[in-house]
Amino acid sequence: MEQSANLDLGEFWEMDAPGRTGKRNLSPYRFFTAAEWAEFRADTPLTLSEDEVKRLRSLNDPVSLEEVRHIYLSMSRLLSAHVEASQELFRQRSRFLNVTGAKTPFIIGIAGSVAVGKSTTARILKELLGRWPSSPRVALVTTDGFLHPNAVLRERNLMNRKGFPESYDVGAILRFLSDIKAGAGRVEAPLYSHLTYDVLPGEFEVIDSPDILIFEGINVLQSRELPKEGKAIPVVSDFFDFSIYIDSEEKLIERWYVSRFMRLRETAFTNPLSFFHRYSQLSEDAALSIAQELWTNINLVNLHDNILPTRPRADLVLRKGADHLIEHVALRKL
Repeated sequence: MEQSANLDLGEFWEMDAPGRTGKRNLSPYRFFTAAEWAEFRADTPLTLSEDEVKRLRSLNDPVSLEEVRHIYLSMSRLLSAHVEASQELFRQRSRFLNVTGAKTPFIIGIAGSVAVGKSTTARILKELLGRWPSSPRVALVTTDGFLHPNAVLRERNLMNRKGFPESYDVGAILRFLSDIKAGAGRVEAPLYSHLTYDVLPGEFEVIDSPDILIFEGINVLQSRELPKEGKAIPVVSDFFDFSIYIDSEEKLIERWYVSRFMRLRETAFTNPLSFFHRYSQLSEDAALSIAQELWTNINLVNLHDNILPTRPRADLVLRKGADHLIEHVALRKL
């Protein structure tokens, strides 16, 4: 695989600009506009309806059937090729080793900032991949359930660091992915409630040997310091067969985050059981001020320190524009 020479994050999306041909050749990615990317869908059938897309998209995410046709069908075709190549390699290796057994799941990691649209992308891909002619079984798991319970975060003074790497039970994530990649059946993934803003004690989703697993979370591409003396300490992305990063300009993500917060203030936050119910009682100006503070003091810091630095580790980067729709695509070269 071709490697970059100290790729500057600030120049990531300028590599394909006129007059920058020399720098572009140093990039491990090929860059495409949305229109160029749409051409790669070829004859991939559109198997989702407009109503299904509306059901799958998150609050404030305007993804439409046209976006699915132009962007997601090409992604589906690309991922299909990767899965098929993985299956063929498995068959060749089985013949080489003279062993039998089932192939382990193909794992797709999806990363990116809060409010950038990871959940929508994950849900749409799950539906599209599960409707291939081969009818693969596709599971979707988010990292929310692997957060430490609020009681633990309070004890460790980490409630304001929720979503940062230290707020997750990384050991539990690694054990889960290790079991999946080992081919274990009926692996439990903990569940999370966005209403109570906490892990649901004793509640799990059972993941039973899917063909494809989509694993979505803000920090899933993060690396860690190298262990001393050659100790084997894996990172989450070691278990991925393909990875996707959802990207956009910082100011746009801030706008989407604040807009979503204000929408939730009028909807989900009005539920007395909601962890954020108190925000629904505030004036619009007070709520807006809090949303901006939460973005600046927590989510922006996490984006700068822990999320954005993982972007160059992705196989596919989707860049969204001001309308929340994908404008550019970067695909890692082979």
